[in-house]
Parts: sequence; C-alpha cells; structure tokens
Amino acid sequence: MASVEAEVCQAQEAVVKAKARYEAALKKLEGAMARRDEVTARELLSAFKKSGKSYKVVMRYLQEGVRQ
Repeated sequence: MASVEAEVCQAQEAVVKAKARYEAALKKLEGAMARRDEVTARELLSAFKKSGKSYKVVMRYLQEGVRQ
C-alpha cells in the first residue's frame, strides 16, 4: 500500500508541475497575441489615415464589402 501511495503522490506532483508549465505557457501566448493585435491595430489605423477615405466609406467597405 505504501508504494501505491508514493506513486499517487509522485503523479500528483507531476500534474502540479505540468499545470504550472501550462499556465506559464498560456500567459506567454496571451501576451504575444495581445502584442500582435496591437501591431495589427496600429497598421490598420496607419493605412486608414494614409488612404484618404472617410470613416464612413471605410466602415461601409469593411461591413459590406462595397467599394467607392
């Protein structure tokens, strides 16, 4: 019975460590995705400003796919 208890404890420790690694990796992924979204937003805003199109025209295109 003692060996089974030791095996359970060892498995629990492995799960705790794996969960900690997963959570750290998830946090890193979420940060990277947030930075990517920020870059995309800046690029989109820059392209909008350079386009010379009005907000209304751009929004209509984005929502309906209609060009003017």
